[in-house]
Amino acid sequence: MESIRSFIAFDIEEPQVLRNISNVQSMLAETGARLKFVKPENIHITVKFLGNISLSQVDEVYDAMKKVDFSPFEVEIRGVGAFPNMRRINVVWAGISRGADELREVFNQLESRLYRMGFKKETREFSPHLTIARVKTGYRRDELARCLREIEDYKFGVVEAKCLRLKRSILKPEGPVYLTLREKCV
Repeated sequence: MESIRSFIAFDIEEPQVLRNISNVQSMLAETGARLKFVKPENIHITVKFLGNISLSQVDEVYDAMKKVDFSPFEVEIRGVGAFPNMRRINVVWAGISRGADELREVFNQLESRLYRMGFKKETREFSPHLTIARVKTGYRRDELARCLREIEDYKFGVVEAKCLRLKRSILKPEGPVYLTLREKCV
């Protein structure tokens, strides 16, 4: 039985916000750190990573998505940081100031519905963010951390969250390809 790697997310499609993310990626590249940048067309806010699901589960997940009650809301993308922390940078993220509570509410509604369908509950607290780069090695980590501290309050802009999407992730050597399988727009 074919399975597909999948997640539920809000895509970032606002051109100015994507340009600002690209500008920050350029600043990070100047540090010389070994980074893998997320391509503009792949920038999104993950609400729930599902892992591998069967094709028959696609419509079940979509049914759960359709029951999520939300109105369009603004998300302000602001600030940068790193997971797990600045001493051990594995992922560089852009933060979310306004809209985080609404994203948490969408997550909570999905989480309870998906749990009843047999999906595992998230063990970590939901932390709304956008991944903008992954760190390949520790090379020039101090320079990277210094750059992140210098731009820690960077203002990327505001996007409207109105289309919740079930995405398929196809892993390729040159980077992942994300396809929208289903969407609920309000």
